[in-house]
Amino acid sequence: MDRNPSPPPTPPRDEDEEEVAGGDCIGSTVYSKHWLFGVLSGLIQMVSLENTKSSSDDEEQQMELDEEMENEICRDVALFLQEFNAPDIFMGVLAKSKCPRLREICVGILGNMACFQEICVSISSDKNLGQVLLHCLYDSDPPTLLETSRLLLTCLSQTEVASVWVERIQEHPAIYDSICFIMSSSTNVDLLVKVGEVVDKLFDLDEKLMLEWIRNGAVQPHDQPQEDSEEQRVFRIVPCVLEAAKQVRSENLEGLDVYMHILQLLTTVDDGMKAIVQCPDTGKDTWNLLFDLVCHEFCQSDDPPIILQEQKTVLASIFSVLSAMYASQVEQEYLKVEKVDLSLIDSLIRVLQNVEHCQKKPENSAESNTEETKKFDLTQDYFHLKILKDISCEFLSNIFQALTKETVTKGLKEGQLSKQKCSCAFQNLLPFYSPMVEDFLKILYEVDKTLAGDLEESFPSLKVQT
Repeated sequence: MDRNPSPPPTPPRDEDEEEVAGGDCIGSTVYSKHWLFGVLSGLIQMVSLENTKSSSDDEEQQMELDEEMENEICRDVALFLQEFNAPDIFMGVLAKSKCPRLREICVGILGNMACFQEICVSISSDKNLGQVLLHCLYDSDPPTLLETSRLLLTCLSQTEVASVWVERIQEHPAIYDSICFIMSSSTNVDLLVKVGEVVDKLFDLDEKLMLEWIRNGAVQPHDQPQEDSEEQRVFRIVPCVLEAAKQVRSENLEGLDVYMHILQLLTTVDDGMKAIVQCPDTGKDTWNLLFDLVCHEFCQSDDPPIILQEQKTVLASIFSVLSAMYASQVEQEYLKVEKVDLSLIDSLIRVLQNVEHCQKKPENSAESNTEETKKFDLTQDYFHLKILKDISCEFLSNIFQALTKETVTKGLKEGQLSKQKCSCAFQNLLPFYSPMVEDFLKILYEVDKTLAGDLEESFPSLKVQT
């Protein structure tokens, strides 16, 4: 995290000490020489330690700044700024200044200070400062918006104060319009990613707020004059999220992951599903974007299986949304194309194959598991892979259930339903999705008895039912 702390000024002294104290100042400023000397001494010690280690090592390598020292310096500076009422000063600047760079710097420093819990609680408890900071979301300057979003995300990530900020945002409906405007019109990827993280966090924290934002754009005023349509534009959350996702997709995988998770959160409530599928254009745009991602961009046939480790969370969100749309019983043309089913089957089975590859225990796992951090990472990886597998299986079972004889025939000819792929599908779907597998096997018997018989022999649990 970038921080540019200034050294603290010399504490005020009595008049009789003024002359002596002047000798501790840097030039005509009030900054303390002793404080700066202390910081520089610490840095010199770090460099000396680095040189000692470098001379003893055969291979030259970079040395990281000691995290404890970094945190201590940053925390001391933050506490010093708080002690001298810097937040109040910054609040005054933000309320009156029209200089974008000055506003950006003030919000950025507050964001750095809020990284420390006690200061974050103090900043959050100041209602006036909170109002001023939320007002910064209406700013037109991208760097200021970025720093404001970063500060807001920091506060929302602190359990003690998150509810305070959620409540404040609920009290300011215009924030919805501002955030939607950014998502739908900005080309600044860094800003879009950070704003997406804020929205994702808000929706995850408070379902009520998510429902309010879904409903905000649900109804377009009937009496709105045509000439005022641009000025009084009504934002709908799903198109705004899609536009932001399109902007970040090629430049920032983590940002795309955030926006796909926002869509996934929307599908967890009825109004959210309606917002996605009820308007034909919105439903089509959502389906086409997500379909293109999973069928033409992620986890392709020429990609190494291990790439799934980078894509597992975003794929889980995408498949979850597609599965919800597929099962929504909405009669739309984009869900009726034969090629759609076969392409998704191909992608889902490939993902399941790669999940199996990634879950295999590496030969050196005994060594790698000796460190607690690596144990945690390994557990997290398996957790996310399992989620992806569960979502993929549910989606695949829904598609299997809807397959027709014509689609199965075409899938056999084109290779999406080869024996190897069908075996992989059966292995993952059984026993939880036995009815869907049985329905598919019955159709397969009509198209290719030999293949159906081989699969039935490989999975004896299906013999009684078929």
